[in-house]
Amino acid sequence: MSTTRRLVLASALAASALTALPVLAEGTYPTKTVSVVVSYPPGGDTDAIARLFADKLGQRLKQSVIVDNKPGAGGAIGNGFVGRAAPDGYTLLFTPNPFTTAPLVMKLSGGAAYDVLGGYEAVINTASQPLVLVANPAVGVKTLPELVAAAKAGKTVSYASPGAGSPMHIVGEWLNKAAGVKFSHVPYRGVGPSVTDVVAGHVDTAWVTFGAVRQYLQAGKLIPLAIGDAQRSKLAPNVPTLVELGYKDVVVGAWNGFFAPKGTPAPVVKLLNEHLNAILKEPEVVEKLAVFGALPAGGAPAALAQLNQREYAVMGKAIRELGISAE
Repeated sequence: MSTTRRLVLASALAASALTALPVLAEGTYPTKTVSVVVSYPPGGDTDAIARLFADKLGQRLKQSVIVDNKPGAGGAIGNGFVGRAAPDGYTLLFTPNPFTTAPLVMKLSGGAAYDVLGGYEAVINTASQPLVLVANPAVGVKTLPELVAAAKAGKTVSYASPGAGSPMHIVGEWLNKAAGVKFSHVPYRGVGPSVTDVVAGHVDTAWVTFGAVRQYLQAGKLIPLAIGDAQRSKLAPNVPTLVELGYKDVVVGAWNGFFAPKGTPAPVVKLLNEHLNAILKEPEVVEKLAVFGALPAGGAPAALAQLNQREYAVMGKAIRELGISAE
């Protein structure tokens, strides 16, 4: 072999080795602490579920996995932070579905701005959380048709949500339009305060997740009227859906999942997805998710990507038609 040919071959091998370096590095992932960003304060459902997954993931990766709370701007601050982070698998986002709708209802700029569809790698849809409409018994109704009839007869009805632009706000306004009523929206800063006030009777009804009201439903302090999902929930099989009650197009649920910055290596995403799918099958995890009114989801990264895209289109259309804004 000539000297020239040896040099060309050596150069080609060197270039090939450089190209393969990320793959080799990924084979040892993770070699340091992994941060899971939660775009909400500590103490809520999202934070608690994130800590459950972080603990389990750390055990499987044999590396520290910590939760880093970055609240603000309806979750947009933390979302934007992850979107700008290094795509190396060491910064992940655990988020509920306001991740998808926030840019549709808020004017985001600077550190709060982010690209819902093009700025992240989907990792896994971890769970779904059916939305339920509950009423204080003092309202005097036991079913949604009774509530709608009372409103049409002149009764003033209010509903709470954990914030303007939230899935609970969207389903509330969508129901208003479909039923031809005007339940007054009362936005709160989170699910907790909205539940407190509907139990106390300061607001008539509320759209919430099951975990937040389970104890009050069992004690008879709140009455479940309808589910926002297309099908009845295993968590409350006797509660009818809005679809069953005649509002066939009104389908809104809650979900959560993991995202990584765009460009995170595919082998890293695959590894995280495999571990989290295994975690979702653990009986302890299934049991703890149920406490928060959540049902395990799982699946390939593509399933979350498709869910995100579909919700962006469907909820975007509803938000525009209903004139929903977080301002």
